Amino acid sequence: MAKQFDVAVIGAGAAGMMCAAVAAQQGKRVVVIDHAAKLAEKIRISGGGRCNFTNTHAGPQNFLSENPHFCKSALSRYTPQDFLALVKKHRIGYHEKHKGQQFCNDSAEQIIEMLKDECAAGDVHWRMPCKIEQLERRDDGSFFLQTDSGEIEAANVVIASGGLSIPKIGATDFAYRIAKQFGLGMIEPRPALVPLTFDAASWAPFAELSGIALEVDVETGSLKGRKATGARFREDLLFTHRGLSGPAILQISSFWQPGTPIIINLLPEVDLAQTLIEGKGSLKKQLGNIVAQWLPERLAACLLTVHGLAADARLADMPDAQLRKLGQAINAWSIVPNGSEGYRKAEVTRGGIDTRELSQQTMMANKVPGLYFIGESVDVTGWLGGYNFQWAWASGMAAGLALQ
Repeated sequence: MAKQFDVAVIGAGAAGMMCAAVAAQQGKRVVVIDHAAKLAEKIRISGGGRCNFTNTHAGPQNFLSENPHFCKSALSRYTPQDFLALVKKHRIGYHEKHKGQQFCNDSAEQIIEMLKDECAAGDVHWRMPCKIEQLERRDDGSFFLQTDSGEIEAANVVIASGGLSIPKIGATDFAYRIAKQFGLGMIEPRPALVPLTFDAASWAPFAELSGIALEVDVETGSLKGRKATGARFREDLLFTHRGLSGPAILQISSFWQPGTPIIINLLPEVDLAQTLIEGKGSLKKQLGNIVAQWLPERLAACLLTVHGLAADARLADMPDAQLRKLGQAINAWSIVPNGSEGYRKAEVTRGGIDTRELSQQTMMANKVPGLYFIGESVDVTGWLGGYNFQWAWASGMAAGLALQ
C-alpha cells in the first residue's frame, strides 16, 4: 500500500529542507526523500565548516540567469534579514566575515540542526537513504513514486536535488532527468564558482608560484553598452599548479566564456607604468627590487622573466616603451583559460531548469501543475559569498508557501 502525502520533497539540502519545513508548518503532510545517508552535506562542508549561510547584500543583481528577472519575486519575499531572524530564533551565534558574508561562529551543523528542528515542528517524514526508481504523474494530477523503500503517492512533488557540483558528496543529474521527462526546457549546465586552468606549456612559468595569493581586480567579457555581458570583481587571487583560484577567480568563472580572456590587474592601487616612468629620475634601484615593493618577490621575478626583462636592470636605463609594456602586463594581464577544474571543484552549477518554464511566484512548472523546482536545480546562480544559500532559502520558502 502506497504511503500518501500532500508533498514529496526530493532532496534534503538547503532548499529542500526549507521548503519541507514551511509546507509542513502550513499543515501539509510532507515527506523528504534523499538518496544520501547523511543529511545536507553541502551545508556541512560550506564556509570551511562554518557555513556562509547568507549575504546581507543579496539582491537580484548578484545572480546570473538567462531570465534575470525571475529571481526577483522570491528574493524580495524572503530576505537575508528574514533568514537571520530564524538563525537568532534558534540562538545560533554568527558573524560577518567579509562583504556581507554571514557565518556561524561555531559550526555548519547548527544550520542543519536548525532546519531539522523546523521540519520536526511540522512533523516532516524522512526517507533516507532512499532511491527513486520511478516518478510518474497520474491522470488525476497526483504523483506516484516507486522507491527502494516502498511506494509513495503525493499531490505535489518538489525537486530540490541540486545540480552537478561536487559529485563526491552525492550530486546527480536527477533534476535534469525529471525536467526532460516532463518536457521542460533546460539551460545547458556548466561548472561555476570554480578554479580556472591553463594550457600546461603556457602555464609552466607560473606553476612554481603555487600558493602565492594577492588582492586583484579581475574582469571578463564586455562591460560596456546596454547588453553588458561581463563582470569585474576585486577579491583575492591564488596561484595553483594548474592555474588560478581564490575568490577572484571563482567569482569571474561564472561569467567567463570558453575561448575568451580574463583580464587581471595584479596591482589595482598602482598605475605601474606611470609610477615607473615618473620615478626614473628619483628611483635609483634595480627594476626587480622596485616591482617587489608591491608584488610578492617570486611573482615579480617571474613576471619580469616572462616579459624578457632583467631584474637587475636599473630603472633609469629602461626605455619608457618597455615600462609601458610591463605596466600593461601587470595592470591588465590578459590570459585565456583552457577550461576549469570541473564539477569536482565547482561550488555550484550554472544553468539548469529554464526558469521561463516556472512560475516566479510559486516555482511550479507552468506545464505540469503540482511539480516544483527549487534551489540549484534551476537556472539561477549566485555570486560567491552566501548568495546561493539565500536563493535556496528564498526559493524553498516560495514553493513551501504555495503548495496546495
